[in-house]
Amino acid sequence: VQLQASGGGAVQAGGSLNLSCASSGRTFTDYALAWFRQASGKEREYVAAISWGGSTYYSDSVKGRFAISRDNAKNTVYLQMNSLKPEDTAVYYCGARAYGSAWYPEKEYEYWGQGTLVTVSS
Repeated sequence: VQLQASGGGAVQAGGSLNLSCASSGRTFTDYALAWFRQASGKEREYVAAISWGGSTYYSDSVKGRFAISRDNAKNTVYLQMNSLKPEDTAVYYCGARAYGSAWYPEKEYEYWGQGTLVTVSS
């Protein structure tokens, strides 16, 4: 499974971006998919996840502002980010875990995209 993240860019606070992560290779219908981010000088942190059954999970810092979704026909997971804040500035990574029916910690994600940079200015 190879993942390709896209959709990052520069936006002003309060703006929106929609990230995409497409998979090449096998279909990921039964995968858990997630977004993580890493700000400069900080460790990578969990943002949002979606199980193969469609259950969603969010970190407290993005709950109510971000929405994760998946389109299995397109082998793509999305992260709609609204009401962006400067503290959302980071490189965003997508991850995939086979047979993912629930929420999983970062270490259990087997496949990773290359990251896409999101910069939010005040």
